Formats: sequence, C-alpha cells, structure tokens
Amino acid sequence: MHRPLQADQPWDRQAQRQAMIDADLDVLIIGGGASGAGVLLDAQSRGLKAALIERQDFMAGTSSRSTKLIHGGVRYLEQAFKTLDIGKYQLVREALAERKRMLAMAPHLAWPLTLITPVTSWIGLPYYRTGLGLYDLLAGSQRLGRSRIESKNELKRACPAIDASSLKGGVSYQDGQFDDARFGIAMIRTALEQGGLALNYCAVDDLILDDNRVTGARCRDQLSGDDFELRARAVVNCTGPWTDQLRQMVNPDAKPMMTVSSGIHLLIDRELLPDGRGILIPETEDGRVLFLLPWLGKTLVGTTDDPAELSDRPQASQAEIDYLLRHLNGLLNDTISESDISATFSGLRPLVSDPDAAGTSGLSRDHVIVTEQGLTSLTGGKWTTWRRMAEDCMDAVVKESGLNAGPCRTQSLHLAGANGDRAATEQALKELPADIADHLWQAYGDRAAAVLAQGSAQRLLDDAPYIDAELSWALDYEGACRAEDVLNRRLRVGMLNQRQADAIGELLANRLAG
Repeated sequence: MHRPLQADQPWDRQAQRQAMIDADLDVLIIGGGASGAGVLLDAQSRGLKAALIERQDFMAGTSSRSTKLIHGGVRYLEQAFKTLDIGKYQLVREALAERKRMLAMAPHLAWPLTLITPVTSWIGLPYYRTGLGLYDLLAGSQRLGRSRIESKNELKRACPAIDASSLKGGVSYQDGQFDDARFGIAMIRTALEQGGLALNYCAVDDLILDDNRVTGARCRDQLSGDDFELRARAVVNCTGPWTDQLRQMVNPDAKPMMTVSSGIHLLIDRELLPDGRGILIPETEDGRVLFLLPWLGKTLVGTTDDPAELSDRPQASQAEIDYLLRHLNGLLNDTISESDISATFSGLRPLVSDPDAAGTSGLSRDHVIVTEQGLTSLTGGKWTTWRRMAEDCMDAVVKESGLNAGPCRTQSLHLAGANGDRAATEQALKELPADIADHLWQAYGDRAAAVLAQGSAQRLLDDAPYIDAELSWALDYEGACRAEDVLNRRLRVGMLNQRQADAIGELLANRLAG
C-alpha cells in the first residue's frame, strides 16, 4: 500500500510510477502545471486518491514562464469600470482573496510588492488614484496596503534611470510577486506528502473509453520507454494550451475552445529598481501593459501578447525583444541594449476563445470547465486563481462522477517549506555567507536545513549563491530528471543568467552521468 512521502523522504520516480499503476485511483490528472498541481492538491484534500502525469517536467510550460505577479487584475478592473461589467468586478474581488491566500501558503516563495504607475497628465493622477482606490476597496480585509499618489522625486527613488521630464507623478499600489516554478514544485511535493502521486516525463498516447466514457489513459514513460495503463473513476484535462489535443483524442470532431498567445520577458542585468518597487506602464503604443519588476536580483521586463502556435519550447523572437527594448528605453534616460540582457524566456498563454475579440489581449482568461464523455477539462484562468479553479473543477468532477468526497480543504493550506521548523533552519543558515543564506531561505524556506544536509555548502560558481547540496536536493527530493529541470525550474538560474546556467550545466552533466 502506498504511503504519503515524509518531509525527509526522497522522491523516488520509479516508486511513484508503480504506485499509480497499482493504485485504485479516484482521479487521474493529465498536466503538471499550476492547474494540474492545484487539482491534485484539491482532490487529496477531499480524501480522494489522485495521481498526476505530465508529458514534460512539472511546470515546464506556461506555469514557469509568467510575469511572476500575484494579482487581482488591475486591467480587469479598468475594463469593468469602463463597461460597468459586474462580472469582472466579481472576478477581481475573488482574485484579490486568492492573492492573500497564496502569500500565506508559502511566504518564502510569495511576497507583497509595491508597484508604481507613472502618470503623464494632471488628470491622470486622480483617474488612477480613484481606480486603484477601488482596487483597495474590493480587496477589503485582504488588502495588502493603501494606494497613494507619489511625487516625481519618489518615482526617481524607485527607478533612478526613469525619464521624469514628462511625468506629473505616479500612483502606487500593492500586489504580490512569487517564484512561479518553485511555487508549483512545492505544490506537487506537498500533494505527495498528503498521499498523492505524480510522474513527469509521462506522455499520454491515447485515452481509454469504456461505454463511451473516459476511464483512463495509455501512457508512455519517456525516460524508460515503458508503456503502461492508468485507470481512474474520473479523468481531468489540465494541459493548458494543449487542452484541445486531449479533447480531440476522445472526439476528433470536438470544436476547438482554445487560442494561444505568446508573452516574452527579458532579464536585465542592471539594478534599475534599487529599493525593490516595480513600475507598471499602463498603456503602450498598442494598448498593452508593460512591467519593470525586481525579481531574484535582476530586473524583469515584460510582456508581449501576440498570436502564437503551439510549441514545447517557445522562443523570444528578435522582433519581440526589440519591442520590449524600445518601450523600455522610451521610459529611461539610460539606454538598455541587448548586451544588458542576461536571459530571455517566452511562454504560451492559454486563452478561452472569443470569436468577437479583435486581438488576443481582448480574450478572457477566466477559467472554463467542460465535461465531455467523462473527461473534465479545466482551462483558462491565471496563476493567482489556481486554488479557486481547482476547487471549482473538483466540485464539477465530484458531481459528475458521483465520487464520495469531502469538501475542499485547501483554503488555509501551507506548502512544503512553510510548514516545518523555521527556528532550526534559521540556526543552520547563520554561519553561511549572507547571499547563500538569503537564497536558500527564499528558495526552500524551512526545508533549507534539509537541503544543506544533502551535500556541501560549496559554491557552484564564485559569483552566484547556488551551492553543491542543491543539485542533490533537486534530483532526489524535487523530482528533477534532466539538467534543464534543475537549471530552469529548481535553481531558476536558467531563467536569470544564461552564462551561469551554462557553467552549472557542465557540473550537473557530470552528476547526471555518474
């Protein structure tokens, strides 16, 4: 009988695979991003037996390539204000409640962030202050802080390189920020410690139907090549941009419900935001929103929003890079060039189709739940609302499949790294250099002492805080299988500094070969 992982127990991939083959599964979740991990956690919280499979690595797609914001949706609020759309007001209110929950679930991985919107007209100051005041009001008791009008001098303190000559001031407000990939890995690790099962690099070659109802999947282990079947009382499709592909395994004539857009981000190796506040440009030449955000020691600039094709490895195009640099340099006195970019990444956004929308920025990111022949598809939404999406999805699954389940119990959940012995971890970190101690706490929370126990605290690179013990932890305790899993979604160095990632990759290749 499969037992939940203990906090100090390695994550054995082969044991996970065999356990899900042997298990009497209530729920099989296909897709290991934020939505899939959320459904896994929700199902386990209801007392159900659930397993998750992912064709790539966990969080390899959209869920590790976000703008790193936990937000209620300032743009939604502006749309609601202009169109008197009560539904969008409600969407913002719900997202603000979920924002507060995310910050409480894993404080080492999610934190409050102050953003300032520069304003170029005197009438713009009361306009944005009123709108962001409504944002505060909708948050109610979940509010993180008050919005306020800021002077030009305050804008210069937040971003010394900003060109303030045409500015009248700004309006600041509070949202949240997080490490998306590590938050997602913590979600899955937490689910495993509650008795759930998860397997990455597991492709679905076909779905199994009994009496015209989906009851499982024919799977292929992409590391070993082994074929096997998984059966469950309910099957959930959480494949994001690939939602329609799975739906069409059941019904080749199923009407597509998805559109995808791409969004790229640049990591700038310049300290543009020295006091940790971000900048939001409310409208570019084509009506987009542009962010400058402090993130893990770099300045994150994003994002674009362009129609895209499905791809496992979306790349930032030269045109997209030029677009962001042009708008960034239009904001600053200093010139930022491509040589200042330490890394780029591109992600696909799953959008629920709206035939009346003129462009992808007008499509809804609200989540949609559809059940067809026993396959429940959860799509749309955003990172901030993953918990509510999963709750709504499992409510639908339980109702449709007749599962004997308790209520959702994820409202006050604490993730791995935020549910252990903080004092012991702080003691273990005391003797380390400050940059290493800060990095380990931010990445692992109260599990940092356990990470240190896996190897030495020797730096992997002289100019970076990553240490030797982290490689063993990623491979043995966080489900990483390949070098890119460690570099991009455990250490995050691949998303921050490509030069450093290449150097650590050489060290990691020796570890994997051994």
